[in-house]
Amino acid sequence: MSDLSVLDRARLRWRARRGLLENDLIITRFLDAHEAQLTETDVRALTQLFEMGDNELLDVLLGRADLAGPYDDPDIRRLVEQMKAL
Repeated sequence: MSDLSVLDRARLRWRARRGLLENDLIITRFLDAHEAQLTETDVRALTQLFEMGDNELLDVLLGRADLAGPYDDPDIRRLVEQMKAL
């Protein structure tokens, strides 16, 4: 079970809001399914992932591009794979 506070969860959901509807739908579906189990490591990885530009993020989430540079991280890759599986 996660030790994230209600405020932490609200911040994460706010931070997850994207300019592209497709990203919003994918990320919201992921949070709906996994938010209660997220660890601090997961939150850090998601926060870093959310630094990506909208189009770049969409390409990664749809499997059209691979994670690269600072985003090519095992924790980020694991979360992206979970998002793709939903």
